[in-house]
Amino acid sequence: MSLIENPDHARRLARAIVSDVALYNREKVEQGIKDDNIFEVLNDQLAEGREHFESRVSTELAQSNIFDIAVVDVLIKRAGKIESTIW
Repeated sequence: MSLIENPDHARRLARAIVSDVALYNREKVEQGIKDDNIFEVLNDQLAEGREHFESRVSTELAQSNIFDIAVVDVLIKRAGKIESTIW
């Protein structure tokens, strides 16, 4: 399988990976947002997701902020309805 070199395809992959992390860890996401420690709570899952992303995209895209943006867009923004002191 060849590496993804198209930034749009890389963004879609990153969003899909982060969506899976959020889907399979709903309780952790909710608690992490409430307690303002989402990145600590999901550290292992996000690290595994980033590793998977980096293994599928070109070096240039792996070194970009595409995965980080997906984390904010998919994980954080979608959790905006959860009550928390961070909002």
